Amino acid sequence: MKITVLTENTISKNIEKSLAEKLKAEHGLSLFIETENYKILFDMGQTKLFLENAKHLNINLKEVDFAVLSHGHYDHGGLPSSENDFFGISGFLSLNKTSPIFINENAFSDNYNASKKYIGLDKKLLKNPDFMQQVIFVGEEKEIVPKIKLNACNKNEKIVPINTDGLCQLKNGVFVPEDFSHEHYLLIEENKKKILISGCSHKGILNIVNWFKPDILIGGFHLKSLDTENQNDIKILQNLGEKLLETGTTFYTCHCTGESQFAKLKSILKEKVFYIATGDKLVL
Repeated sequence: MKITVLTENTISKNIEKSLAEKLKAEHGLSLFIETENYKILFDMGQTKLFLENAKHLNINLKEVDFAVLSHGHYDHGGLPSSENDFFGISGFLSLNKTSPIFINENAFSDNYNASKKYIGLDKKLLKNPDFMQQVIFVGEEKEIVPKIKLNACNKNEKIVPINTDGLCQLKNGVFVPEDFSHEHYLLIEENKKKILISGCSHKGILNIVNWFKPDILIGGFHLKSLDTENQNDIKILQNLGEKLLETGTTFYTCHCTGESQFAKLKSILKEKVFYIATGDKLVL
């Protein structure tokens, strides 16, 4: 399996300078996944950078067999935009007219951040006939093809409580804490390995690892709000790192984990955790 990071918050330091100068980064995530039999687009960032970066990385998104949206936040599915902006999902639709897009049935809920700013998906998509023709709304779980499936784990027992970090939803005119029911995870079994792809791991990285017990997990950990100069937050990261180390899983993290937070985890997990950035290519 090969995974290319089309867009992430940072540019890789592990690629040639000439390529790095062409690529652009943003707060968002988009991954191009190549299994033995399928080409998968996982998330689409917040603008059309994933389209532009794909060209520089010699990736033809018209060849994507299917796309997956991890959850209903704009930095994974695109900012609300005009008809000509082609951000996120709209950008993919402008390029690929046939591939199904798997999205959780709750993805278009009214999602807001702690400042009560809307951070959800562009609801104009629901009136776009091209989108409605290509979208496949997924419930609790879905086998896309043999050995590749989605699971939201909404009914699974949690070993640690969800930290909403102030994120909320507007329901019946009232803001309530997020339950992240719109987030699901892509599990790929290949070459006797369980590889799990997660967008932001909002339901808690320890919960997710406990549910799937993957050999490899790729995605954000949603730790950026932790202050690496605050002793209480340092203890939280220390405890998290120690528990993740016990799982035996190898982690490739990015995006909402945060660079300083990653550095703390790296000091504990050593060669069991790596940071991936725009332009990086993983061969697993």
